[in-house]
Amino acid sequence: MSDARQLVVAILAAGKGKRMGNPDLAKVLTPLDGRPLLGYVLDQASALSPTAVVVIVGHQADAVRAFVTEAMPSADTATQSEQLGTGHAVMQTRPAIGDLDADVLILSGDVPLVRASTLADLVASHRTAVADCTVLTTSIPDPTGYGRVRTNADGTIDRIVEHKDASDAERAITEINSGIYVVNSRLLFDALDRVRNDNAQAEYYLTDIVHILRADGRCVRHYHTADHTEVLGINTPTELGVAHDILEQRRTAP
Repeated sequence: MSDARQLVVAILAAGKGKRMGNPDLAKVLTPLDGRPLLGYVLDQASALSPTAVVVIVGHQADAVRAFVTEAMPSADTATQSEQLGTGHAVMQTRPAIGDLDADVLILSGDVPLVRASTLADLVASHRTAVADCTVLTTSIPDPTGYGRVRTNADGTIDRIVEHKDASDAERAITEINSGIYVVNSRLLFDALDRVRNDNAQAEYYLTDIVHILRADGRCVRHYHTADHTEVLGINTPTELGVAHDILEQRRTAP
């Protein structure tokens, strides 16, 4: 991807993956068809020819760092010593990218099925609209448990509301937050400085930057992908099996 503006990719890869059933293996190193989940995400990032890639490591940090070094020697890593939420994780990239004037694409190391073309279109949409933040969204038949995205007619986001906080009308919304964002780097870290952890999990949520930027009057938009299987996160062995089936379908599709 060529553009006058720099593109930096930050990949969240610090989680434990308790529900995967193997406490000794970082979730992002879980194999999918013989490759760690994180390998697919590194490929997604590489296809965009970014200025830099920073992988946030935490659980089994040495093993994840070793894999990153082997799979993408040019990538940097940042360490999240305590898992205090996704917002806190991205904060750890500040020494590496905080001084850049760039678009930061934030990916999850356990979301292996996003097509690089979708991410390229996401970044292009963000830049064409001169947006400050763009959220990749999709619509799924059963959005139970996901954050719902309320949008305006002009493509901007009104708000993202978590399932547990949603009204009946909001729960009827099928458009969800994928957890993948493009954000202006200067605005990203300023917003993260203002994220608070006064919630049930006492964590700093990356989602909160959307509300902060909206309150600042910034342009926050959504980019919708029609294929909801692209944003499947791998949290359980069942979801891993579903991902395998999706990859098989892609390989055999005409």
